[in-house]
Amino acid sequence: MSKGLRNRVLLIVAIIAGCVLSVWPLDKRINLGLDLRGGMHLVMKVDTSKLSENAKSDAVARAMEILRNRIDSLGVGETVVQRQGEDQILVQLPGVTDRDSAVDMVKRVAHLEFRVVKEDPALFKDALAGKVVDGYEIKYVKGTKAEPLLVESKAVMQGDSVSDAKIDFDQSSFYPKISLTFNSQGAKDFAELTQKHVGERLAIVMDGDILSAPNIREPILTGTAEITGQFTDQESSMLALALRSGSLPCPMSIEEERTIGPLLGKDSIDAGIKAMLIGTLAVFAFMIFYYFIGGVIASFALFLNLLITIGIMGFISIMMPGSMVTLTLPGIAGLALTLGMAVDANVLINERIREELDNGKALGTAINAGYERALSAIIDSNLTTIIAAFMLFQFGSGPIKGFAITLTIGLMASLFTAVYVTRTVFMFLMEQGLIKSLPMMRLIGVTKIDFLKRAPFFIAVSFLISVAGLGSLVMKKDQAYGIDFAGGQVQEYHFAKAVSAEAIRRVIKDSGVKDAVIQQFDKAPENVIIRTSEDSYDKVQAAFKAEFKDIKIDTMRIEKVGPVVGKHLREQAVWALLLALAGIMIYVGFRFKHFDFAVAGVIALLHDVLIAMGLTVLFGRQIDLLVITALLTVAGYSINDTIVIYDRVRENFLRTGRKGTLSEVINLSINQTLGRTLLTSFVTMLVVFSLFFMGGEVLNTFSLTLLIGFSAGIYSTIFVVSPIVVWVQKFSKKSW
Repeated sequence: MSKGLRNRVLLIVAIIAGCVLSVWPLDKRINLGLDLRGGMHLVMKVDTSKLSENAKSDAVARAMEILRNRIDSLGVGETVVQRQGEDQILVQLPGVTDRDSAVDMVKRVAHLEFRVVKEDPALFKDALAGKVVDGYEIKYVKGTKAEPLLVESKAVMQGDSVSDAKIDFDQSSFYPKISLTFNSQGAKDFAELTQKHVGERLAIVMDGDILSAPNIREPILTGTAEITGQFTDQESSMLALALRSGSLPCPMSIEEERTIGPLLGKDSIDAGIKAMLIGTLAVFAFMIFYYFIGGVIASFALFLNLLITIGIMGFISIMMPGSMVTLTLPGIAGLALTLGMAVDANVLINERIREELDNGKALGTAINAGYERALSAIIDSNLTTIIAAFMLFQFGSGPIKGFAITLTIGLMASLFTAVYVTRTVFMFLMEQGLIKSLPMMRLIGVTKIDFLKRAPFFIAVSFLISVAGLGSLVMKKDQAYGIDFAGGQVQEYHFAKAVSAEAIRRVIKDSGVKDAVIQQFDKAPENVIIRTSEDSYDKVQAAFKAEFKDIKIDTMRIEKVGPVVGKHLREQAVWALLLALAGIMIYVGFRFKHFDFAVAGVIALLHDVLIAMGLTVLFGRQIDLLVITALLTVAGYSINDTIVIYDRVRENFLRTGRKGTLSEVINLSINQTLGRTLLTSFVTMLVVFSLFFMGGEVLNTFSLTLLIGFSAGIYSTIFVVSPIVVWVQKFSKKSW
């Protein structure tokens, strides 16, 4: 073995070993996103409208610190508490699936006050009747009876005097109680308070409700106090936690919520991995069947591509434990798509080698020439897809960022495996004399089709399809958008046994929820999705518990997006699409030194995106963040075929010195690359079909959009880009 080949082999072996070490054991090296392991994603808005200007300046920072203290007390690992914008806080709680307790914990202001109760029947009667009683107001004791009490308007002490709060049990009632310990100043103030008001009742008020109002029998000089009431264990735990961590500076509301139950997370992992494995095996089988030895080498490279992608993710997780590199459900789809896209490079190389062999070159020379001539197109194709992935990372949420990261790492890995690893394998086989020829199947021979002549017909078809899709988008208005953009709430439940949609609709309507849309699936009638314009979780939960007492109901997911967040996400999606198209146009224009090529390519991408979006809505699906992810993926991937044709046009003009008009050379270039275009599209479709049929309900619309977009990309590359290049060039009068 030559020294150069030995060094290449050692480098590949070292990288494989490093990736294996980085991912082993897999369950500890790869961080799963909330959509796979369950948990909560909350965006909280801090309401500072009633605070003074001085208090507003650090209100969000104080709220974040208090939230961290509360979450840390729960012992939840790998949590995220981050500021988002001016007045929002992002909270992620992996593994937390008790939604009610978690929401209560993060929203509870926990403003504790001690107020003296006024035992004056006349004043009490006036206040209860609605008359203004100076210095006093009516407050209600929290509980089933809601007893009203007349208390002083001004608190005599507040919760900032409390240093600790623990749960004990009342020996007389056996209900939990909370034992408070005051700090040094608080103990002194509480002693003075109880000395001054012996024989009176002292109301302990939390967030406007009276928790209890015990009689002060004697001065309390120990620096402790008790809060009693008919608390459940869960209520007392949350109350003690809130008191220990301190009160929030102001109220907070949930602007965005995504709660994923463990059952949905497990189902998503099973479906995603199954779809990825089946798609991968289908790709391997086709490549080996079609390219024989070349296909075996390509399949080996694809396997390494998957290993290196996961290995890099594991390595980043080891080196930067708090990094955003997590495997999400869209990320699993990204792994599968990466394999489909990586095939593009392998097909391009094999087809280039075939051309060189057809021209009568020796095997070694043909292999070297094939790699050299395919390299520029491979790099350009991958970089344009990475531009789209970058925009997804910049403007996407957690799972979408996971998809963008996975796709980017996978594409970078594919450059190494497709170009470096496969060439090393060819070099080894050639040096050892193990291959003398490189047989390949040829389903598509040499064609001489005048594609530009047929272009007007296909452009007319594209126009009609685009009008139909966009017309559907306009007619459906807000119904065309999922809650990510329109706002509202989605609840998904799993019933132990199937319940009819009519029964569920009746129960929800009787609960007072008027605009609910009920959805069931033929394959899994036990799963029910409920869509409402407002937060109806509490009403739906109460109605289900009352009506379906004998049926176990698991909460699969709760997603809620407020109108402000929905508008913001919609704006971000538009910017992501526009900036991705602009970035691709600039890159293509720079690489090919022809602005008309860049304009034509982006027009074709816009065509693919509009058709994919319009037909997705026409087929009864809604546009959400995953659909935007699919559209950006379509934009990044569809340009690949265009770049390959552009590269061949440039080669025909500059390298071979071929004579002819631009129309003639474009037609020739399309015919020369037609087999590669159809092959790579077919192989990528194998992966997308597996995601569509076996990837689960969450990825179904995502994969449908990809199918439409990739299909549109096949013929737009041939019948849309080419005539636009010719027409634009006529106006620009620029030649090669």
